[in-house]
Amino acid sequence: MSYSAPRLLGPVAVSFNNWETGAWRSTRPSIEPAECAGCLLCAKYCPPGVVTVAGSGGRYEVGVDLRYCKGCGICARVCPRRCIAMIPER
Repeated sequence: MSYSAPRLLGPVAVSFNNWETGAWRSTRPSIEPAECAGCLLCAKYCPPGVVTVAGSGGRYEVGVDLRYCKGCGICARVCPRRCIAMIPER
């Protein structure tokens, strides 16, 4: 008997974009654009589809899609310049 691992078809994270999970959060990230260096560590460590990145040529503008942000604070913890603060949800 042989075992073969299941095949994943396409990016797995795409299937999660159908559910807006932002209603779960009690805090939200607030980004200070003037302090952001565009290192994109927040985009690397946050769940797929939460951190949005626009721009090119070495200058990036980072945003957060609050429809999918759960308020976990990973983005704020990994930011080397501490330009992301977690504020209470209203």
